[in-house]
Amino acid sequence: MTPVPLRPDLAAVAAAVPDGARVLDIGCGDGQLLAWLRDTKGVEGRGIELDASDVAAAVGRGLAVVQGDADTDLGDYADAAFDVVILSNALQAMHRPADVLRQLVRIGRSAVVSFPNFGHWRVRMSLALGGRMPVTRSLPVSWHETPNIHFCTISDFEALAGEMGLTVERRAGLVSGRQAVFWPNLLADTGVFLLSRR
Repeated sequence: MTPVPLRPDLAAVAAAVPDGARVLDIGCGDGQLLAWLRDTKGVEGRGIELDASDVAAAVGRGLAVVQGDADTDLGDYADAAFDVVILSNALQAMHRPADVLRQLVRIGRSAVVSFPNFGHWRVRMSLALGGRMPVTRSLPVSWHETPNIHFCTISDFEALAGEMGLTVERRAGLVSGRQAVFWPNLLADTGVFLLSRR
């Protein structure tokens, strides 16, 4: 059976995961990415997800997923327990993003993090011209309905990684699923980073 193609941002995350890796997907949702990695790259995957219905859906796909909260439960995992830890499109919903990043690179030899880029030109235009919080493809709900609490730009994330002493192994700024060649902080709607500890 051919795996369902991934969304472009998830495909960029998957590209950073080596074949056969031990993977922890934090905020794995219904397990689409983990299932794809298992079926196409032979990874040994586990997941943690806050939403009970998503946990049930992931378990229904035959995945080892538990219900948990990344803000409070990552301390339960051993150092270097995984080759790769993934936090896809969830950093902005964390109460303490820097603490979560610290845990990611402790638990995994590397971490793949993706997030919507609040520096994207459409976001800037919405704020500058409309004076209101934007609703875009990567930020699809109104400010009062969103789970997002810590927006950042690609430049903000790079600065935080530097302050934390993390090594950026690879970075990609995506615009409509394709890599932004120039000015990713302005033109990319999504940032994808592969991080490790120094």
